[in-house]
Amino acid sequence: MELSVRELDGLAEWTAAARLYRTVFGYEEPEYGVSPRLLAALRENSGSVIGALGPSGEVVGFCYGFSAVDGGELYHYSQAAVVAPEAQSLGVGRLLKQAQAEVARGTGARTMRWTFDPYALRNAHFNLAVLGATGVRFMPGYYGGDTDRILVSWDLWHARKSGVPGPPVQAPADPRFAAPSLSDRARLRASLQERFASGGRLVGVARVPGAVDRVVYTFENAEL
Repeated sequence: MELSVRELDGLAEWTAAARLYRTVFGYEEPEYGVSPRLLAALRENSGSVIGALGPSGEVVGFCYGFSAVDGGELYHYSQAAVVAPEAQSLGVGRLLKQAQAEVARGTGARTMRWTFDPYALRNAHFNLAVLGATGVRFMPGYYGGDTDRILVSWDLWHARKSGVPGPPVQAPADPRFAAPSLSDRARLRASLQERFASGGRLVGVARVPGAVDRVVYTFENAEL
């Protein structure tokens, strides 16, 4: 599929992006939607509104974010990224993130942050192994209920450097998720919380060699 990845512009493209967002996530409640007017405001005020367009100009991928400050540090926060089913496994997610990173650099940001489901193995691999982001905080029930998230930080100017290895965490897994049972999920949640609380930084999630039904969360110790 021939793709064009760029900043979206105009009501028609912002509306198409908002529609794709609802469709991919399966949202029907209006409060979970994205307003095209919000995208217009972000586009004009140091935010990012990036789309991947197919051969006929249809929006098949979309991400958006905004500038933020933490302790005097300017960073870019990527709120969401979605890819249409027919465009998945084509590297669209990486292209979106790279284009978003370019917009973020233009604002003066040094890093970009976002959250991901720590038990979704494909997401973990993409964020940590493909992009090279680092998990910096465990956020239990981030959106309420069973919505644990890991906050990652991605250096926009330098590749991630190897640090001092920390104690890993292992868990059972099925083809898509780590700790699929409630009891395993509770144990993994507690272990991840403990590792982050002790200063660990997550740098990888992968299958245990020779054991396809187990995964290992690889940590490094934070710099003092």
